[in-house]
Amino acid sequence: MRAGDWLVLLLSAALVGALFWMTLHQDSAARVRVFQDGKLLGEYDLGVPRRIEAHGPLGVTLVEIEGGRVRIARDPSPRQYCVKAGWLDAAGQVAICLPNRTSIELVSREKRPYDSIAY
Repeated sequence: MRAGDWLVLLLSAALVGALFWMTLHQDSAARVRVFQDGKLLGEYDLGVPRRIEAHGPLGVTLVEIEGGRVRIARDPSPRQYCVKAGWLDAAGQVAICLPNRTSIELVSREKRPYDSIAY
């Protein structure tokens, strides 16, 4: 290997390390946005426990907020991917129920964290 090869390898390793650090140090979420059919249904504080019902074409999707985190507790979609996502607590995380056209997105008080969607 030549000197240029080592330089490229070193810079690549530094870039991977920086991206890994950014991924681990995302802000915790402060609020959740609930969308129904592409429109904002509401934005809610994660510090206040509550249940939100979003009415979609297949039925009711139940969004549950508790202990600074949020999840989709119940959904009429056949495969239940959004329910299987479980509890979300970091800014930038999302859960999407496509058949029922419902989604949730966690946001922080600060700037939007780096993720593949924001990139």
